Amino acid sequence: MPASTTAQFHLTRATSPAPILTRQNILNNPGFGKHHSDHMVAIDWDVHQGWYDHRVVPYAPLTLDPASLVLHYAQAVFEGLKAYRHPDGSIWTFRPEINAQRLINSAERLGLPELPKELFVQSLKELVQADRDWVPSAPESSLYLRPFMIANEAFLGVRGADQVAYYVIGSPAGPYFASGVTPVPIWVSTQRTRAARGGTGYAKCAGNYAGSLAPLKEARRNGCPQVLFLDAEHGEYLEELGGMNIFVVQKNGTLVTPSLSDSILPGVTRASVIELARANGHHVEERPISINEVRDGLSSGQITEMFACGTAALIFPISVLKSELFSYGNESQVAGPVTLSLRKHLTDIQHGLAPDTRKWMVRLV
Repeated sequence: MPASTTAQFHLTRATSPAPILTRQNILNNPGFGKHHSDHMVAIDWDVHQGWYDHRVVPYAPLTLDPASLVLHYAQAVFEGLKAYRHPDGSIWTFRPEINAQRLINSAERLGLPELPKELFVQSLKELVQADRDWVPSAPESSLYLRPFMIANEAFLGVRGADQVAYYVIGSPAGPYFASGVTPVPIWVSTQRTRAARGGTGYAKCAGNYAGSLAPLKEARRNGCPQVLFLDAEHGEYLEELGGMNIFVVQKNGTLVTPSLSDSILPGVTRASVIELARANGHHVEERPISINEVRDGLSSGQITEMFACGTAALIFPISVLKSELFSYGNESQVAGPVTLSLRKHLTDIQHGLAPDTRKWMVRLV
């Protein structure tokens, strides 16, 4: 049965919400992913009814049968976006229609049902309306929104689930760089890859992130907060970080980023950076970038900046790419002008400090 694109949500208020002082203390220093707002969205789906029982309920643990398909065959997809409080007190989010389409694409790849775009955006509004007091107002802070879909049917056969649940939770997030935007070193995984052609690399599914965690441990043992993966076929071309896309900036102002394939997640921030950069007069190339090109470009001065981008960090500069075999870049590198300009432009749009001429922002409250 086709799902309605709009729905009536039933709200059950939390009987024991966080005390005002507790919430304010959290908002003053939220970190990232450590705390959660008082409510969550929940919608159920089955093969006969489609999407049903749309509700906002108190944040609480989920109850899953031990035979739930998600626990055995990893049928789980998710998204990440933020709610921003603007100076007038209104609350907005950034380009949610792209996240909605990406969730559809991810669900199709994992054998899960399509959540209509309108219902996706409505689910964000419902949660933020219930938990508007959890949206911080400090500079570069936000309420991180995590929509996700899991197969919760109790069945051990290998097939797509006939029962699924969709949720949205909120977590206040502080600025990624609390004391200034500082370039960071990135570990290049030369032995393990993130995804291959024909796989699930373009989907935002749980398994992709699970596969990145062991290389991330290796990165952190070597003093790097993030890991960069190379292509699975040649082990030579830059693909993406564990949860972010990558750009290099040439001395003439040209931005170069790996061209999208089914092994690279199409980032919302990536698409926005490309559009803003072109509007600001930069040439942007989407094409394969080899690790040797990066080495030679940094050595000759042809490459002057590197940065990664994603929802959580927005844009952060990279100082060095290194592995057990090489180290390319300069540990004392400062954030470059192109990186900082693009970051400021995006941040100002998201927080209502610059005109939103492209109508990227969608009001939630």
